[in-house]
Amino acid sequence: MKSINVKAALVSVLLFLVFLGIWHVATRSSATAGPGAAMTAEQIEYAKMMGKDVGSQKTTGFPTPAQMGGTFVKQLSDPFYDNGPNDKGIAIQLAHSLGRVGLGFLLACLVAIPLGFVIGMSPLLQKAFDPFIQVLKPISPLAWMPLALYTIKDSNVSGVFVIFICSVWPMLINTAFGVASVKREWLNVARTLEVQPLRKAFLVILPAAAPTILTGMRISMGIAWLVIVAAEMLVGGTGIGYFVWNEWNNLSLTNVIFAILVIGVVGMLLDLSFAQLQKMVTYVE
Repeated sequence: MKSINVKAALVSVLLFLVFLGIWHVATRSSATAGPGAAMTAEQIEYAKMMGKDVGSQKTTGFPTPAQMGGTFVKQLSDPFYDNGPNDKGIAIQLAHSLGRVGLGFLLACLVAIPLGFVIGMSPLLQKAFDPFIQVLKPISPLAWMPLALYTIKDSNVSGVFVIFICSVWPMLINTAFGVASVKREWLNVARTLEVQPLRKAFLVILPAAAPTILTGMRISMGIAWLVIVAAEMLVGGTGIGYFVWNEWNNLSLTNVIFAILVIGVVGMLLDLSFAQLQKMVTYVE
């Protein structure tokens, strides 16, 4: 298993180097065509605003790997700077986004897991709640944003609400399914031993359903991180989604790509965290 992991890592590094090589070749001609060709779109726009003649300057509009490297160094060298509402470091933007995601996700856990337990233990409630779940589950979380802004009248709280509403369904469904799928033999043994309902829920049902519950939580976190970016583009203020939109308005394509990569890395780390938790509670026979 260890040798397979090493080989997989080497293949991943090789694929990454191939990608960088193709990217370099694709952008090299425009980057070396002349002094003006190396200018990025935002640099050209800034030069125009300063009254400089850039009519002969050309740019592909897509940065080179070297330009992206410079952006990474610049952004990561001082990630906590704060120069006003529209100019904050990437760490501050991430902190706002993760705070909204964490709060919305926690509220979803507090609602979905207990309710899923109750639904999973009662066939009657499963049938009663199923129509409501099936109607509300497919609705795009962003479709709730106008209603949230109208009723709550606060962009930050509205963002948390959107995270809550998109996180609650996978957790609710997986919790109910995990509880309903607990082996009958285990429940029969608990009944024979006259185990109290609360004790049975925590000592029998919860350990058995924990892997399925964490699967729902893992899915919910992935959806929440996906949605918060789009939500912050709509409501503005702070956050990684607003950072992407603001940098696009500033014609800074390098910063946009940098933010996209940061979003991907953070999403991967969140997913890996839940994957590790899932392994910890999974019983292997």
